[in-house]
Amino acid sequence: MRRQLQCLVEELKRLKREGVRTVNVSDEALAGLRASLQVCVSESPERIDPAVNRDETGAPFAGSGRDGATREPRSERPAEASGEGKRAVAEPSGHRARQTASDTSAPIPSTPPDIRLPDGDKAARWAALREQVIHCPVCRAHVRPGFQVVFGVGDVDADIFFVGEAPGAEEEKKGEPFVGPAGDLLNRIIGAMGLKRAEVYIGNIMNWRPETPSMARNRPPTAEEMAFCLPYLRAQIEIVQPKILVALGATAVTGLLGPDPNRRMGKIRGTWQEFSGIPLMVTYHPSYVLRYGSNSVKRTVWEDMIQVMERAGMAVSERQRGFFLPKKD
Repeated sequence: MRRQLQCLVEELKRLKREGVRTVNVSDEALAGLRASLQVCVSESPERIDPAVNRDETGAPFAGSGRDGATREPRSERPAEASGEGKRAVAEPSGHRARQTASDTSAPIPSTPPDIRLPDGDKAARWAALREQVIHCPVCRAHVRPGFQVVFGVGDVDADIFFVGEAPGAEEEKKGEPFVGPAGDLLNRIIGAMGLKRAEVYIGNIMNWRPETPSMARNRPPTAEEMAFCLPYLRAQIEIVQPKILVALGATAVTGLLGPDPNRRMGKIRGTWQEFSGIPLMVTYHPSYVLRYGSNSVKRTVWEDMIQVMERAGMAVSERQRGFFLPKKD
């Protein structure tokens, strides 16, 4: 019971950091929470964490608002489910990541990988890089037996390069990014842009699924993990030479732009940044849309994609411009 409550607290903390201001909770759920807390206190009061009702700044949660909603007015970022599955811990934003390299089964070298690409056309250089990643001893050391290192896929001549976070359960099975539910939605987004998945390039910050004590859950990658894998992503970007990069989610943004404790997705989303001289559009991860998929959320992400299409020189039809807008009476 205590573990379940702690997971709930961590989820509320994550939502606060991501900008959710209200959470709808039924009367029945509130009654169950109160009963559970009473059980935990009666079982072992000395083990109850005194910070369980506080956010990371030490300020108490604002408590219940209308309809039992928990209000947390200091947060600014919309919530986002990171990676290809639901993360069990908060998505890192700068120094907020709680895991360290020591939490994983093998140490992460402080020296980045030495990437050597042969001369030749894009396809040959991409194939050589893929072989280097797939056989990277560090990457392989962090992949469970029977599963795969995950490398980018798509058109090496693509104008648009989507950057995700880390493989999830489906991705490590197939060795390909974005093949789970979030990948299905990303495919639909790409299709709505008038493209096919094979006409863009899709990569991840991470080449392996970050380990957890229970692999039924996911966690965001650590700063050490992202720093080790980033040169491999840079090399893919160097080969593809896209017109535009699209960062899907806060972890992808952190991996590409570096940690910034003051960065908020709610403010940076929909803005143009730059990575290695390439325009970078910041938007929410598809899994966020799956979790909080109101038309307003869908419209927010779609407006970002319209900006991407326009910057890439793609035609945007009136029908496309009208996706997810409120219907006129």
